[in-house]
Amino acid sequence: MQLEISGISKQYSASVWGLRDFSLAVQPGILGLLGPNGAGKSTLMRIIATVTRATRGQVKWNDQDALGSPDSLRSVLGYLPQDFGVYPHLNAVEFLEYLAAVKGLDAQSARQRIDELLTLVNLADARKRPLGGYSGGMKQRIGIAQALLNDPQLLIADEPTAGLDPEERVRFRNLLSELAGDRIVILSTHIVSDVEAIATDIAIVANGTLVAHASPEDLLRSVQDKVWEWMVPSAELTPTRQRFSVTAIVRRSEGVQVRVIANAQPVPSAVRAVPTLEDAYLASLFAHRTGAAA
Repeated sequence: MQLEISGISKQYSASVWGLRDFSLAVQPGILGLLGPNGAGKSTLMRIIATVTRATRGQVKWNDQDALGSPDSLRSVLGYLPQDFGVYPHLNAVEFLEYLAAVKGLDAQSARQRIDELLTLVNLADARKRPLGGYSGGMKQRIGIAQALLNDPQLLIADEPTAGLDPEERVRFRNLLSELAGDRIVILSTHIVSDVEAIATDIAIVANGTLVAHASPEDLLRSVQDKVWEWMVPSAELTPTRQRFSVTAIVRRSEGVQVRVIANAQPVPSAVRAVPTLEDAYLASLFAHRTGAAA
């Protein structure tokens, strides 16, 4: 099972590109597609899901052309888009029965599958409640249930935790982790903590291009001995931000503790810190912006 993205580009106008020459090979597991808002993540997800046409490039599913002949991919695809809508007057069962019919599932198989999925996403007790009364987290769980109706081999979730409270976010991440198994799960997000705990592979995207693709461990190793911390007075925070690649600040009674990415000790008082995935992510973005500016 493999998804291969080769040279995908998406042009919206003469000067506006959503993606430029994007290539990536994805194996079973959870791929965290990480990047700032507007980086091109949703455009890529829609192209993979065969919802949007690419300007050029190729997507292959198990060596078959998924863009030229999309049926082979669509039959094994589960897709939770960023803007997932529901019919507010339908309850969970009615909504899922409708989508199961759209996907071509027979009624008997659909009923059994819906019962299994509502239990899986912890909504069995709310199965008869109108979806208009669901919380944001409950709607996202219905979203993942509809994406799983056909037991997909490829599951795409685009910014699935946007607007969720911390508890719902953790619950949703755990659910995706349980679902991974022998399927490919692509989790697109700008929130590092969403991928930190569950991703087996991470692709960092910026300005429509692939900035880095590695395991979480390799990304952490890339900033080993390059993360520094020291204390500065509040008045020096702005000049420090201008001089260094600051990844975090913490206010203390004695001043501001800054966290910086640098190849060498930036100031005499700086001490090395244990790197985090957020440090690695921001370091990749800093390097990309520096290269683009050059």
